[in-house]
Amino acid sequence: GWKQQHPSFSALPSSLVPTLQPPLSSLPPTAAAQQLDELLADLGHMQSKLAAAGQGAGGPVEPSPSLDNMLGSLTQDLQELGITAAPTGICAACCKPIAAKVLTALGKTWHPEHFTCACCRQELGGQPFFERSGQAYCEEDYHQAFAPRCTYCAGPIREQVLTALNQTWHPEHFFCAHCGKVFGDDGFHEWRGKPYCRQDFLAMFAPKCQGCERPVMDDYLSALQGVWHTECFVCTECLSSFAGGSFFELEGRPYCELHFHQRQGSICHGCSRPVTGRCITAVGRKYHPEHFTCAYCLGQLHKGTFREHSNKMYCQACHDKLFL
Repeated sequence: GWKQQHPSFSALPSSLVPTLQPPLSSLPPTAAAQQLDELLADLGHMQSKLAAAGQGAGGPVEPSPSLDNMLGSLTQDLQELGITAAPTGICAACCKPIAAKVLTALGKTWHPEHFTCACCRQELGGQPFFERSGQAYCEEDYHQAFAPRCTYCAGPIREQVLTALNQTWHPEHFFCAHCGKVFGDDGFHEWRGKPYCRQDFLAMFAPKCQGCERPVMDDYLSALQGVWHTECFVCTECLSSFAGGSFFELEGRPYCELHFHQRQGSICHGCSRPVTGRCITAVGRKYHPEHFTCAYCLGQLHKGTFREHSNKMYCQACHDKLFL
C-alpha cells in the first residue's frame, strides 16, 4: 500500500529568534531586535538564491564559508550584547540552521531547496509526494520504482489494480486474448495462462460433440473414440436412442440393430428382420432357415430344391403345377 502526502509549508521571518536580555547597547531592545530580524532575513534570502542558482547550473551549491562565518560572528556578537539567538530549525538534509522559509515534512524540517525526490532530486516543496522507508519520492519516480506492473502493457499501475491468474493488470487491459473484449458478468476462462471469454473458449478449446459438432459442456458420454451430448448419441439412420445402451458401429457411426444389418445387407428377405444366426443365401438374398419357404404351399425349402419365378421361391411341385 502507498499513500499520497503533502508537505506542510510555512514561512518564518528569520532563522534565528532573538530572546532579549537587559539591553547593553544604546538602541532600545525592540529596535535592535527589528534590525536583527531584517539582517537575518536578508542573509536567508541570499542563501536560498545561491542554492537555487547552483541547482540551475547542474547541482546544489553549499553556502559560501564567508556567509557561514558572517552568521557565526553575528551570533557571537549578539551573545556578547546579552541577546541569546536560538535557531528555529535544523535542515534534515544539510544539518545547518534554516533561514527564512522552513519546510516541514516526514516529521522533520528542511530548507525548501533541500527537500527533494530521493531518485531524481527534483524539489518537492509545495507538491504532492510519496513516502517509502522514510524517503520522499515524486509521483513519477515512486510509481516507476514501487507500483505493481500491468501484465499486458508492463506499465506501472497508478490507481485501481486488478488481480487475476496470479498477475496484476490495469482493469482496461484485462480482456479476452482472442477477440479483445473486456469481460462482463460471465467472467473469463483460462487456457495455458491466458484469459478468454466464454464464447471464444468454447469455440477454440472445448471438446466437440461427434453428433452435432457443438461444444460439450455438461453431461456427455464417451463412445467411438469421441464425446457426445447424451441427446445426440442416437442411431444414424432412424435417430432413435439405443434401448439398453447397446449399439452397432459402422464406419465410425452408431446404428441400431435393424439399420446396421440393413447397411450390411443381412436382413431376412422373408421377415425383414436381422439375420444373426444360421443363414440361407439364395439369389443374392438372405433368409432365416425357417423363413425360406415356398410362396404357394409355405413348405420349407432346401437349397437346391427350389425354383424361382417372378422374384418368388417355389418348391418343385408347386412350380410345375402353377407354371408348366
